[in-house]
Amino acid sequence: MNLRDIHTPVLLDRCAELLAPALQREGAVFVDATLGMGGHSEAFLERFPGIRLVGLDRDTDALRIAGERLARFGDRVTLVHTVYDGIADAVTSSGYAAADGILFDLGVSSLQLDVADRGFAYSQDAPLDMRMDQSAGTTAADIVATYGEGDLRRIFERYGEEKLAGRYARAIIAARAEAPIERSGRLVEILVAATPYAAQRTGHPAKRVFQALRIEVNRELSVLERAIPAALGALPVGGRIVVLAYQSLEDRLVKRALADASASTAPAGLPVELPEHAPKFKLLVKGAELASDEERAVNPRATPVRLRAAERLREDA
Repeated sequence: MNLRDIHTPVLLDRCAELLAPALQREGAVFVDATLGMGGHSEAFLERFPGIRLVGLDRDTDALRIAGERLARFGDRVTLVHTVYDGIADAVTSSGYAAADGILFDLGVSSLQLDVADRGFAYSQDAPLDMRMDQSAGTTAADIVATYGEGDLRRIFERYGEEKLAGRYARAIIAARAEAPIERSGRLVEILVAATPYAAQRTGHPAKRVFQALRIEVNRELSVLERAIPAALGALPVGGRIVVLAYQSLEDRLVKRALADASASTAPAGLPVELPEHAPKFKLLVKGAELASDEERAVNPRATPVRLRAAERLREDA
């Protein structure tokens, strides 16, 4: 398997440009909070020869592949098997006091999408798994088999923003009464059969349901809610964070966390902002940056990306 054939890092040059001021000193610590197969990390280790990498991933397959890819960098690399809300412990357990630059590349990885038997892709029949960490936890098949109609509808609506959530939940309940739903292909058949023809013309019926199941299986939004504040807390003055999000639920959480961190805490009506009320961070981009048309053409997975970034201005009081 040629890693470069299946994984093209998204917005690589822009991420490097934004993080460069924090990573140019000798010994700077770069945390790749979503290591995947190491595409971003490899490029950063090459571009910034003085940095030390702490790479995090919950997927043991990803850690193995990235470890092989990054072996040539020797002791500049430390890989940690953890979910990214464990970023603070990962940095300190790796022997560092802080992280100078942090990158989050959220969502499902190329490895998880492209390896059929992981069950992430609705276009490929596979066991209905969807765990990013296959060593533990509940599978998508477990959820489909055990959640009641109300809970299925809730996750389809909340995590998939699916308008037909109720219809799909009822169809799953009816189908599983006849036989267990254990493979992605079977779930796709059920969803397609439950979708009005007119709705099928607006996109694949399974897309949002599969997204919702993946988020529920991996607790992605609750983890992200904890991870961004933890990452901000690990940055020293001058430290920078870049986050790539691919769907609106993630991006809204990131936007809110960075907005809160970059806001003044001065009470309304105070004539002068005291130093302790000054923002702790500044935003480095206006709104969310998108991939260029050229990058989208070369790397279709960059199409939905939303990039946000911030820099720490001062320490916590």
